[in-house]
Amino acid sequence: MRFGEKPVYLCCGCTDMRKSINGLMTLVQQSFSLDPFADALFVFCNRNRDRIKILEWDGDGFWLYFKRLERGHFHWPSSDGEATMALNSEELSCLIDSARLAKKLSRSEVSERKIS
Repeated sequence: MRFGEKPVYLCCGCTDMRKSINGLMTLVQQSFSLDPFADALFVFCNRNRDRIKILEWDGDGFWLYFKRLERGHFHWPSSDGEATMALNSEELSCLIDSARLAKKLSRSEVSERKIS
């Protein structure tokens, strides 16, 4: 998934995925002191790191993207230091694709090596 060249603000740690657009907007405003109407992407992940939501204002309404992994998890930063982390869109794509890459890398090695 490609998002263009918008700044990306990642919510470190976990977020309650029951929050919809209004709840995530409030989180962006109050917890991060950012404007949810900015030309940016705001990214949230659940406790199990198998679901993400991305909030985006497009000028006349909000988009809420949602991805649920069937296997694996996203490599997500903890909230030990900062509440948010700034990324670019390329780094966001790598983060989203990290679960797919981990799945590819964890394939079991072939034990039989016969040529028929």
